[in-house]
Amino acid sequence: MRQLAQRAEDVPAVFAERFNLGDAAAVAEVYESGAVFVPESGSPLSGEQINAANGRFLALGLPITVRPRHVHTAGDLALLIVDWVIDGTDRDGRSVRVAGTATDVARRGPDGYWRYAIDSPFGVREKV
Repeated sequence: MRQLAQRAEDVPAVFAERFNLGDAAAVAEVYESGAVFVPESGSPLSGEQINAANGRFLALGLPITVRPRHVHTAGDLALLIVDWVIDGTDRDGRSVRVAGTATDVARRGPDGYWRYAIDSPFGVREKV
């Protein structure tokens, strides 16, 4: 398994690798303490709620593909715009396609590794 990201632009790849292993604990390590996960506008989750939200995606048993579009870094902060998709047939034989363009903020910790501070997987989608 890949170690945590030493560069901001590697955070999405580290997340994807850990997600694709199906390892919820390894996915949780990609978030800093106090991080927020925003599955929909105005509904930030934190702590164990992040693990539960990611767990629903992991439960599909399908891989995620990520493609960073933009990474802007200022000191120990980074804004990441990342296209992603979870696509395939789930464990019950249903066709699944969940996709979005994330608007995320990562921060370099005192240990030198980058982690998500804000993960907004549907960041650019308009609220319907």
